[in-house]
Amino acid sequence: MKRVLVLLLAALVPAAAIAQSTLLAQAIAHGQVGERFDGYMGFAVAPPPALRRQVLAINIQRRNLYTELGSRRQVSPDLVGRATACQLFTRLAPGEPYLLNDGVWRRVVPGQPAPVPADCR
Repeated sequence: MKRVLVLLLAALVPAAAIAQSTLLAQAIAHGQVGERFDGYMGFAVAPPPALRRQVLAINIQRRNLYTELGSRRQVSPDLVGRATACQLFTRLAPGEPYLLNDGVWRRVVPGQPAPVPADCR
């Protein structure tokens, strides 16, 4: 079931990733903001108000997508978010921050395989 859901989410990922503003792109590059294991973006450090608003808006859009898809597939939005994270993590570039469910922010190391949240295994 989880594998089927992950495959179905392939179309959702581009919408969940949402085009980045310059502010967001710079925050990701500087390790301030990154992807979380649950399919949402998070703050590795305390963000300025404008960045906070932008990330919260992205997360609201993601939550709405996860709720809609979960309803259509008769699964929880949480499961949709976690399955989406599996896809988003494969697209992280070297140096980008990410959060696994252990609560520790890390950065993708060049030349190493992409991180995999525990739910993706």
